[in-house]
Amino acid sequence: MEFIISARDKESSARRGSILTDHGRIETPIFMPVGTAGTVKAMHHRDLEEEVKAQIILGNTYHLYLRPGLEVLSNAGGLHRFMHWDKPILTDSGGYQVYSLTHRRKLTEEGVTFQSHIDGSRHLFTPERVMDIQRVIGADIIMAFDECTPYPCDYDYAKKSLNITQAWLKRCIDHFDAGQGHYGPRQALFPIVQGSTFKDLRTESARFVADCGREGNAIGGLSVGEPAEVMYEMTELVCAILPQNKPRYLMGVGTPVNILESIALGVDMFDCVMPTRNGRNGTLFTSEGIINIRNQKWKDDYSPIDPNGTAYVDHHYSKAYLRHLFVGNEMLGPMIATMHNLSFYLELVKQAGQHISEGDFSSWKTSAVKRLSQRL
Repeated sequence: MEFIISARDKESSARRGSILTDHGRIETPIFMPVGTAGTVKAMHHRDLEEEVKAQIILGNTYHLYLRPGLEVLSNAGGLHRFMHWDKPILTDSGGYQVYSLTHRRKLTEEGVTFQSHIDGSRHLFTPERVMDIQRVIGADIIMAFDECTPYPCDYDYAKKSLNITQAWLKRCIDHFDAGQGHYGPRQALFPIVQGSTFKDLRTESARFVADCGREGNAIGGLSVGEPAEVMYEMTELVCAILPQNKPRYLMGVGTPVNILESIALGVDMFDCVMPTRNGRNGTLFTSEGIINIRNQKWKDDYSPIDPNGTAYVDHHYSKAYLRHLFVGNEMLGPMIATMHNLSFYLELVKQAGQHISEGDFSSWKTSAVKRLSQRL
């Protein structure tokens, strides 16, 4: 995997670049739609590629391991062929999902024993096992196995958790480097910076990760309930330590404002369920602010969803029609809203890249943040 930086902002740490993988080029900054179980919910692959213009999507190791299972994925030739998607894929290691199963898992230095949320069956994830699973899935970018600390947590817990994460990272790297991919295309392994909201732990973790010398690096354990200002503080701290010539991936972030502020801090890659999950529930992100399409105020509003937007759906459906679909529980409503939100997110990071190249990113961002924060 190769990362090429083509432009830098003079007033911030924002940069524009390209990640080259065996399944294609990814222009950064980039937002990656979440396709947890081999599908981005409420989205047809054709629309995801042609209308949303997604360049890379996510799959999740935990969910794909449980269903459809490794045998099905292996026999299909990996996730790309199984879901008929020929662009890049990134897989999360499942660490966050295991973290969320507090009452169903037991964590030791060896790994994590957990119960399936589907049938209650017991399973063991070790760093080595997670590497093997992601080899079978076949994603272009795979994540190291880590523990995501909750917020808030005390210092002793965060320190102990970081020690485990760093020991697991060593094992992930050793096992990954000793093996090879199953299907031909090369895979890149990204370590994950942890350390909760403690500056010394984040600094230690970022230095440890930087010293590993992998093709890219991730920042985890944020956007888990901490104030946005704290998230930005930790992100800025970590980005100042991680290598300048490697892509930086801020996991699970976030709102359009979160994304623009984090681009300014030096982040290149983002993912979040917000545009899809919120879209399915009637919340739309637009160039003028946030809309709850179920509100009565849109009942007789026949203007496009986002009159100043560039998404395909913006000029084909009115707010009144989309509200009608949601109020009537019509399936098309969540589909349109999801496609709109994803189109908006992808267009937002594309515009950010253009403004970085044009040299006015910081002033554009300041103006955009004010508009995007409004509730309409």
